Amino acid sequence: MSTKAVTDANFATEVLGSSKPVLVDFWADWCGPCKMIAPALEEISEELADKVEIAKVDIMENTDIASQFGVQSIPLLILFKDGKPVAQKLGAAPKSQLKGWLESVL
Repeated sequence: MSTKAVTDANFATEVLGSSKPVLVDFWADWCGPCKMIAPALEEISEELADKVEIAKVDIMENTDIASQFGVQSIPLLILFKDGKPVAQKLGAAPKSQLKGWLESVL
């Protein structure tokens, strides 16, 4: 299971309606740090597939969701549980830090 793209149109179903926690990566194509953490998020998605889903929202194409959650800087990771945001992390970090943070908030 790898990361999945989520849009304004399917955010409510894919993220808010998910039975599993969902980590949403708010990113953009022009964002260098976003591209740096993308491979780590893919690996974490595989490693923690039984515990969490990882979704990606391109903020340039999905402005409604980005503004709804007040996204002003990227990469921004927000963990949703039971349809509510419960934790967030701003900025790029090595895979070990990203995974450690995610496991600590799951």
